[in-house]
Amino acid sequence: MSATESAASTEEAPGAGLELVLPGRREEAGDGWTWIAQGWTLFARAPLMWVISMVILFVVMIAVSLVPMIGSLVFQVLQAVIAGGFVVACRSLERGDDFDLEHLFAGFKKRFGPLAIVGLLLLAGWVGIFLVFGVFVGFSVLGAFLTGDPEAMMASMMASIGVIMIGTLVAVGLSVPLMAAYWFAPALVMMHDMKPMEAMKASFFACFRNFVPFLIYGLVMLVAGIVAVIPFGLGMLVWVPLAITSTYVAYRRIFTEQEAAQAAAPAMIA
Repeated sequence: MSATESAASTEEAPGAGLELVLPGRREEAGDGWTWIAQGWTLFARAPLMWVISMVILFVVMIAVSLVPMIGSLVFQVLQAVIAGGFVVACRSLERGDDFDLEHLFAGFKKRFGPLAIVGLLLLAGWVGIFLVFGVFVGFSVLGAFLTGDPEAMMASMMASIGVIMIGTLVAVGLSVPLMAAYWFAPALVMMHDMKPMEAMKASFFACFRNFVPFLIYGLVMLVAGIVAVIPFGLGMLVWVPLAITSTYVAYRRIFTEQEAAQAAAPAMIA
């Protein structure tokens, strides 16, 4: 199959040959490392294209962010759309085809509306977390200043560090379920045409059903991320693609029939 024919086929049916499994499998603890190892296999099939795609994504992010007021918000919404394109790229590599630049725009051509809604829900979640953080930090300090008592104001200022720490912990605690709901949502929408809320619900429960492998996965990726930023951040050109491919592998193992997965890529999914 030529690259052109492959791209056309993928555009018509991104999830062709994949049978959805709901509510998703429960993976073993060590599978968190397996996701990374098999994700590296996908990255190694087209390392140059992955690096090029990261550079393009960075340039687009900078360009969109330059738009006053709404630029950053627009990019946040488009994250899920862009993620949908990367899912298609992973599927192409898994099937032994090429990673073409047009894969990056697959989410804009297919399932744009549902993917954009996922991005909007993610943005709304972050805004909500920011407001909660503001409540923890702002109200306590503001209340002290409204009293007009210098001692109360000073005490509030001295205590603000502790309040900020508490607010931060609460924000981090709220961000975990938000990211769990988002993690597999772009893949489920792109490959199986699921509705945004259904995809986020399925992603949420699948992540917590696989809490232990995700914990191992997160720790390994955290260490890898720290190493990646040491050489002037250049390692992120590899770390980000690895995060994308390993997430795709996790989606395939958790949400698709194993027989179909092995038929598509016996060396990677088995």
